[in-house]
Amino acid sequence: MTEETHLKEEDVIAKLDAFAELPDAPPKRRIKLSWIGKASVAVVVFWLVIVAIGPSIAPFHEMDMDGDDSFLSYGEDEDGGLLTNEYGTFYLGTDYIGRDTLSRILFGARNTIGISLLATLLAYLMGITLGILAAVKGGWIDMGISRVNDAILALPTIMLGLIVIAAFGSSIIVLILTAAVIYATSVFRIARALGQDIMVQDFVEAAHARGEGIWWIIKSEVLPNAAMPLATDFGLRLVFVVLFISSLSFLGLGIQPPASDWGSMVRDNLQGLTYGSYAAIWPAVAIASFTIAINLIVDDISAKSGGSLAKKMV
Repeated sequence: MTEETHLKEEDVIAKLDAFAELPDAPPKRRIKLSWIGKASVAVVVFWLVIVAIGPSIAPFHEMDMDGDDSFLSYGEDEDGGLLTNEYGTFYLGTDYIGRDTLSRILFGARNTIGISLLATLLAYLMGITLGILAAVKGGWIDMGISRVNDAILALPTIMLGLIVIAAFGSSIIVLILTAAVIYATSVFRIARALGQDIMVQDFVEAAHARGEGIWWIIKSEVLPNAAMPLATDFGLRLVFVVLFISSLSFLGLGIQPPASDWGSMVRDNLQGLTYGSYAAIWPAVAIASFTIAINLIVDDISAKSGGSLAKKMV
């Protein structure tokens, strides 16, 4: 063994000794929810089950015009009970052209929640990948990605969505990609901030001293410690995407008829309010129940973390 090799080994041992007393990565903690959080989880699970089986349990098809008239109420039969005709029972009445409101809500859950969920997952895939890359690499990579991200983030979301749909048309693929790109910008900011915080922690410095590669550090140190804030923010981002998709549908640029989704159902049946119909209220209640439940879950998890998660969310 040469003297130079011996000195290199001594330097490595000295660096390891210097980090011997540094703390390990924070231990993983189990999520504990209050009764409000548990009830909200039940509501979210209910709607996710409806996304999976809703069309198969719907009394009618979403396009069937089986009602005897438009804006019929569920209490308009002779006995003041459920509205029924030769085609079946309309538990929530009918819409503006005689279609069953309940069936369209069950079918619409797959479009509204399903599309929003796919768009949010794609937004997180892009945002986390670019955010962690910018935090770890820094320099001109961080600068370039951040400036492009800031430019997109500066544009109003609805306006940007309207421009894209006007240019490429309204389709499910366009809606998913548009929502994903728009909301990936916020995910990028959160992932970048979390990555920068974690990269300067003592346990990451210790991993560097042990000679661990950058990809090992990202996989074993950065992502596990950023998982909880990112998972919590995922709920908020999903809410924003649901409202974004529903807003586009309300404006007539989202899911196109005759397919049903909750936003377009509210728009199409607004005139029924003047006739005492609840056809526009029920899809609005569906949107509110899903989004409020997710917000309550996020608030509950954030409160259990002393509010530290909420401070990282934008």
